Amino acid sequence: EVQLQASGGGLVQAGGSLRLACAYSGFRIGDYAIGWFRQAPGKEREGVSCINNSDEPYYSDSVKGRFTISSDNAKNTVYLQMNSLKPEDTAVYYCAADPSGVAHPGYDYDYWGQGTLVTVSS
Repeated sequence: EVQLQASGGGLVQAGGSLRLACAYSGFRIGDYAIGWFRQAPGKEREGVSCINNSDEPYYSDSVKGRFTISSDNAKNTVYLQMNSLKPEDTAVYYCAADPSGVAHPGYDYDYWGQGTLVTVSS
């Protein structure tokens, strides 16, 4: 059974940092891609960053240069290091898995974890 669990959200001041973690089970990252998505109140869900075992990670333009995605295969965990946070980064962040293995948010991420709330104060 595929399962994902996101954690690490919280309240941080603008300019600060947070690291989100996505613990997964039921598959290998070599077969699937894992992505981080976020949804702010009243806005559509946005693909933030994606990773697989072979390609360069994907980053949306809004986070490029500030966020870094990484994978610890031994721990079955994918991390999203978020630096230089801005109030507009405030959202519920979700991790999801794509069985096609493509590290891009435009593909079918069929499995989702619960979200973790990130709040950035100005």
